[in-house]
Amino acid sequence: MKIAILGTGAVGQNLASKLRELGHEVYMATRNPEDTKARTEANPMSGSSFQDWYVNNQHVHVVAYGDLPKDADMVLNATSGQHSLDALNAVGTDKLSGKTILDLANPLDFSQGMPPTLTVCNTDSLGEQIQLAFPESKVVKSLNTVNFGLMTNPSLVPEDHNLFVSGNDESSKKQVIDLLAQLGWQKQNILDLGDIKTARGTEMMLPFWINLMGKFGTPLFNFKLVKNQ
Repeated sequence: MKIAILGTGAVGQNLASKLRELGHEVYMATRNPEDTKARTEANPMSGSSFQDWYVNNQHVHVVAYGDLPKDADMVLNATSGQHSLDALNAVGTDKLSGKTILDLANPLDFSQGMPPTLTVCNTDSLGEQIQLAFPESKVVKSLNTVNFGLMTNPSLVPEDHNLFVSGNDESSKKQVIDLLAQLGWQKQNILDLGDIKTARGTEMMLPFWINLMGKFGTPLFNFKLVKNQ
């Protein structure tokens, strides 16, 4: 597939590397590609700079938001949640119309320090806001409840553990689930929660997730649901 990734942080870099390894044609979008490729500051999540990453990943196309190809098969939103709508608007409705948008972002506000708060919750979600802003697109929320390392390597956590998907369009959810399986997720552990409104629940898991990360001292953990058979 031809896959467009919005965002060039640690999440976007990790996904781009893995998807290219799997044989997909990958585009990464940013405001200013040349400035992005010249970044030498270390990312606090990955510990390396974008420049260092790009030296080893020049087969990934780094372009401006507005220069993404119109024939991309899927768009991954790996931007910071507060900037997601701006990034998607920069891509443009015409290029997003009819596309599956896999939304990984969480609406976290770090302006008051740690722990962050949610900019939207309870009666709305970022996933719903994106779907409302781009009604001709098909938004699927997933991967927002795990660390970026687990996104592409779920075996970093032993035993079975769960991932969630939310979205209105069944065919787009299937497309996303098939991609998740390529990333290493077992389909029986991927739970379809229902329509995009169910993204409220998974986005609101993030404050709890952050508390657990502090308790465990590592982001390499995940949720496992057990029910009475």
